[in-house]
Amino acid sequence: MATDFYEILGVPKSASSGEIKKTYRKLARKWHPDVNPGNKDAEQKFKEISRAYDVLGNDEKRKIYDEFGEEGLQPGFDSEKMRQYKAWQETQRARGGGEGWSGQYESYEDLFGDLFSARKEGGYFRSSGPARGRDVDYEMAVDFISALRGIQTEISMQKFRDCSHCSGSGTEPGTKLLPCQACGGSGRLNVAEGPIQFTQVCPHCGGHGRVGKPCAECGGSGQVMGTERIRVRIPPGVSDGSRVRVAGKGEPGRNGGASGDLYLVIRVAPHSVMTRKGDDLYMDVPITVHEAIAGARIVVPTVDGQVTVTVPPKSQSGRVLRLKGKGAFNPKAKKHGDIMVKLIVKVPQTDDSDAIEAAKKLETLYGDDIRKDVRL
Repeated sequence: MATDFYEILGVPKSASSGEIKKTYRKLARKWHPDVNPGNKDAEQKFKEISRAYDVLGNDEKRKIYDEFGEEGLQPGFDSEKMRQYKAWQETQRARGGGEGWSGQYESYEDLFGDLFSARKEGGYFRSSGPARGRDVDYEMAVDFISALRGIQTEISMQKFRDCSHCSGSGTEPGTKLLPCQACGGSGRLNVAEGPIQFTQVCPHCGGHGRVGKPCAECGGSGQVMGTERIRVRIPPGVSDGSRVRVAGKGEPGRNGGASGDLYLVIRVAPHSVMTRKGDDLYMDVPITVHEAIAGARIVVPTVDGQVTVTVPPKSQSGRVLRLKGKGAFNPKAKKHGDIMVKLIVKVPQTDDSDAIEAAKKLETLYGDDIRKDVRL
């Protein structure tokens, strides 16, 4: 069953943009991994919510999703061609199947000339040789920490697959195959062009030489649109826009050809505490006034767990400490970046008289005017 983004967010298809945004914010707060540490179910729920909002929160993406589902969101998807293809497929089903029509050659690629080789030979339909399936792009939302650590998960996507009714042959099972009347069963036609004689793939049988009744399920194309659940592994350190290859999970090949590959286009969600620049991670860490003056050892969270960091005495707010090798993993360089910890001195939010007196005493220790160099 295909993913229903409206169901994930719990809103009707008639919901306004404002209603969708309001609902998303409420769900994101409830299921955010920081609010549910160690809860894998909450983490998965947050990913699903983020993916759903990425689509429904964008008017253009939402319009395409409403018409074509997740398939329409893939890079390079041509909505107009798909409308024509679906209309063509319905025509084939309505036409039934008279003897003499192959059911072996017409497809989305054949109809629009995207990937067939027979045209190069002078024909208008694909050749009977093996043809590799198309590669498929799939945009996948990943939360910030999962992108750093790497994850294994399962995705559900719509794509073309071999028709189960005819096993991808395009011909109705049990149909008697007869020699093509157009080419006499040879699969090719003689063509005269000036004084030179040559042959081309027979457009009536697609080069197979035999024809039969087209499959009632796929209209003779040999492929149908379906939903497939695929187990995928996202390696550690992927960044926003990265492409992860999943071999053999693209569209199926034809006539024994290999399947294409699936490419996951990673979209990393922002984090509430940490940001990334290249392989380095940046985070602000609050410290007390006493810790800033006297120095301290504080605990700081990292992707690999908590570490103890030494705050040097007399640290000013804004001082940056480097945690070497604790940043994002770079799979090409085979090493980690760093974490840059920015110290932020926090003063107590209080009206306590003792606190105010203590601060007043500190005032006498500054010496010079601390704003003397602030000039325009």
